[in-house]
This record gives sequence, structure tokens and C-alpha cells, in this order.
Amino acid sequence: MKTKKDYLKETIQHIDIKKHNVISLVDDMKDMAFSSRDLATAANYYDMMLADKNCSVMLCLAGSLFSAGLKNVVVDMVRNNMVDAIVSTGAIIVDQDFFEGLGYKHYKGSQFVDDNEMRELMIDRIYDTYIDEEDLRECDMVIGNICDSLEHRPYSSREFIWHMGEYLSKNGKNKDSVVLAAYENNVPIFVPAFSDCSAGFGFVHHQFHNPDSHVSLDSAKDFLELTKIKLEANETGLFMVGGGVPKNFAQDTVVAAEILNKEVPMHKYAIQITVADDRDGALSGSTLKEASSWGKVDMTYEQMVYCEATIAMPLIAGYGYHKGNWKNRKKREFQKMFLKENAVV
Repeated sequence: MKTKKDYLKETIQHIDIKKHNVISLVDDMKDMAFSSRDLATAANYYDMMLADKNCSVMLCLAGSLFSAGLKNVVVDMVRNNMVDAIVSTGAIIVDQDFFEGLGYKHYKGSQFVDDNEMRELMIDRIYDTYIDEEDLRECDMVIGNICDSLEHRPYSSREFIWHMGEYLSKNGKNKDSVVLAAYENNVPIFVPAFSDCSAGFGFVHHQFHNPDSHVSLDSAKDFLELTKIKLEANETGLFMVGGGVPKNFAQDTVVAAEILNKEVPMHKYAIQITVADDRDGALSGSTLKEASSWGKVDMTYEQMVYCEATIAMPLIAGYGYHKGNWKNRKKREFQKMFLKENAVV
């Protein structure tokens, strides 16, 4: 039988959009058909978001994106003022980004393996990618330790992730981290379903050993804080990769503002990369035109891109990077809104 070291040899390498000027490639796709033309339209809309001085960009992330090599795409987006707020699944932010920020790795693997053998070796598999389960549990315990170090009260996920960034700034072993870059650039990150990932184990450990007084997460506070960002920003664009909770959470801020008797426009721009079908009525594949019927998304600049994210996201983000309109954008630094509200976040 092979050992763990036999499997965990080659690490996943994150693509660098700065190295590849894709402008001419994407522009040529405008005169093609099917998903290539859709992708070129989406890339153009993203560039329009960056060029629009009144538009704040919300990035929504779902799926195994960072474990697949897309982490540094988002790191560069944060560092270069190409995104103003992030809404993500917990797996991406904790199990993949914070995990690598602690110095751990994801490994190239194969989908053609004996998963019983993987389990015996404590190797977790995401299609053709491997993760050392023992490393993942170390990451879980760091989350638990952060909980132990904080004042015992409810937190929004944004607050807690700010503390994760603070932890990486002092103890991290890999500077290429979205959590760290967002902490350094005052870009708030929201994970509305935080416990639905490995980080939940750290919270379980913390709350089990502190039953009467402990750190908890307040999902309603999450929703209120993101709605406050929509109110402050007014005009917004959505760049959605995958679907699920992050997609709906960001879209719903328009409706939430209306519930508060505040007038805000629907999201002015919206693009989504997905491979989900819309025929089963599920959220991930629901079209952006459908979202317009709910009063969430304006239909003038909306584009669905039916493509796997590791192909489409570097092209769209890379197009926006090399067009260079981010250089003239005003930094929103929405994190500072909440730092002012709380003397200690």
C-alpha cells in the first residue's frame, strides 16, 4: 500500500493573471459564438464596472475555487482595487485560503483512485485534488483558538474574518492570502453560511468547552452589514463565480434596503460563471433575468457564462486587470465603516 507521501507530492500552482495579457484573445471571442461570445461580453461588463466611478464591485464565490488554483486571481483583485466586498462560502475562505495562509498546501491528484485507501491515509479528495486531513484539522483548531482569544459574544462573519486576517498578519506563513489581503486593504469578507465548512469544527470545539459563554456567529448581522454596504455604495456590480448562498445573499441586499424603506437601485451590472442548469429551479443555475423579476438585478448589463470557473475566471479577471481601469478607481474600503462603528472589531 502506498503511503501519504506517495500521493502528496505535486502542489497545486495558482495562476497569475498579471503574467498573461488576455485582452486580444478575449476581444477576438466577441466575434465567435456560444460561450466564447458570452465570456467576452461578461469580461466587457466587468471592465465597465471598474471604469464606472460610481460602481462598487461585489465578488461572490462558491465552489472549490482556491484549491483548484484560482486563489491568487482574487488576491490580485483585492490588492489592485478590483473588488470592494466579497461574499463567499466558508470552504473557500477557511478550508482553502486561510488554510494556505497557515502554510499548508493543496496537491495535484486523480479522480481515478481508491477512495477507501484515501480515507485510511487521511487524504481528502476534491475531484482531482488532494488535501491532507491532518493539516485541515490543524487549521480547524486555529479557528477554535481564535474563538478562545476573543470576547465571548455574537459576531458577524465579517468581524470574525477580520480577526482571521489579523491572525495571519502576525502568524501567517504565506502572504498570498485573500483573507490577509482583504485585512490589509479594508475589503470586507462575508461568509453567511460559515459553519457549513471545516471551520465549523473549530466553533464546535470552542462552544463545547465554553457552554455558558462563547463566541457565536450572527447571520442576521451579516445581512444587515452587507445591506449597509449596498446603501453606502448605491450603485453596484456583481461578479459571481458559482451560485449558492453567496449569489443570493448579495442579490438580496436590494430587497433588504426596500424593507428598510430605503431607495437603492437594482444591481447595475451582473455577471455569473456557472455550469448549473436553470431547469430544476435551483438558485445556482437561475438566470440573472430571473433575478430581475425579484427586483434584484437590472437587465441592461447582465451576462451568464456557462463555463467551468478555472477556465472563465482568469480570462474575465485578467481582461479587467490588463485593461487597467482599476488604476483610476477610488478605494471604497468598506471595512472602515464597521471599524468606526466598533472601537474594537
